[in-house]
Amino acid sequence: MTIITGVRLTPAVEVPESFIEDYVGVYKHLHAHPELSAQEFQTAEYVERHLAGLGIESFRCGVTGVVGILRNGDGPVIGFRADTDGLPIAEQTGLDYSSHANGQLPDGSIAPVMHGCGHDTHIASALALAALLKERSRLWGGTLVLIFQPGEETAYGAKAMIDDGLWDRAPKPEVVLAQHVMPISEGKLLIRGGHMASLADSWKITVHGQQAHGSQPERSIDPIVAASAMVLRLQTIVSRELAPSTPAVVTVGTFHAGLKENIIPESAEFSLNVRTPDEDTRAMVLAAIRRIISAEAAASAAPEPTITELNSFPRCYNDPASADRVIEAFTADFGADALIDAPLGMGSEDAGWLSDAIGVPGVFWAFGAFDPELFDDGDAPAGNHSPFFAPDARAAVVGGTSAALSGVLAYLGRN
Repeated sequence: MTIITGVRLTPAVEVPESFIEDYVGVYKHLHAHPELSAQEFQTAEYVERHLAGLGIESFRCGVTGVVGILRNGDGPVIGFRADTDGLPIAEQTGLDYSSHANGQLPDGSIAPVMHGCGHDTHIASALALAALLKERSRLWGGTLVLIFQPGEETAYGAKAMIDDGLWDRAPKPEVVLAQHVMPISEGKLLIRGGHMASLADSWKITVHGQQAHGSQPERSIDPIVAASAMVLRLQTIVSRELAPSTPAVVTVGTFHAGLKENIIPESAEFSLNVRTPDEDTRAMVLAAIRRIISAEAAASAAPEPTITELNSFPRCYNDPASADRVIEAFTADFGADALIDAPLGMGSEDAGWLSDAIGVPGVFWAFGAFDPELFDDGDAPAGNHSPFFAPDARAAVVGGTSAALSGVLAYLGRN
């Protein structure tokens, strides 16, 4: 039996340095060629070609999603998700593999695109995982459903794949695993049982008024005044309607009204983003938003505003027993010092739809891919969604692949 030496991913698995170099190349290619949510056509084709080269069957799902099915005899079926979309960000990392790509926003405008959230590391790690398991069939048994999911940033992709018959066309898993790179040191893993991320909702509010000359306010119903009152009053939901121990965020991110300073406009528009920890808090906060918007419009003698729901992220909930199983594997493979008990973050994720849709557990964790020396001054490096977000390429591939392999083998591994 030939012993392959090189980079140790887990105590039981070593790979040659050339394997890591190959997937660092995959990562750099993906980083340089990001695509916006629901536009990941070239990314999907790249994933399909790579899976075909490994001899892994795949099918397209949710337009730009790809599902690979890796079978290895009898055993459990599990799912593993990697999201694939980039963000409308102009990259400023200065890397020699920086993105110079552009994409079209929903309003038709053109914007620079960057993998500013690290989804390129997720794709590269999932492809490396597939290559390892394909090559080393004696390590495991069962079926792995690889889900390369589009549109995570807009809460579009997981639901689009489910609506396109994902679980009618692929074997149904007993658990769905997913991971995310974060600005933490390489070798570190964030995981917890229970809620791992917040539910999120984004709305656009159109406040209707009556246009008039700026010198004749008495002939108007001023939507700017009404909308401004709404914005201020919305801030009282978290401070006055929720217990101080309940984490929640209500953010007004945009406000647009008018075209000229001496015209009171016909309408004003603002958008808001809401983060809540659980379904009951979500229902309470969203009801309060509707109540305040309606009441402030009535106070201004304005018509009922129009509320457009832009997107909604589901819960990202780690089934405690399943999370413990993955934590046990991580501890055995990487040591207890590698694990960080994750706080409930205000970030959001749509991976939960993939498991909740078929009533099976989900487990989501985060991995680090940054040089520990970057944290020596007490500051973390630029985080997700920053134009300076730059995981170390090698650490991203090694860390993401190691964590994915450990988590998957917790279910499919042969002792």
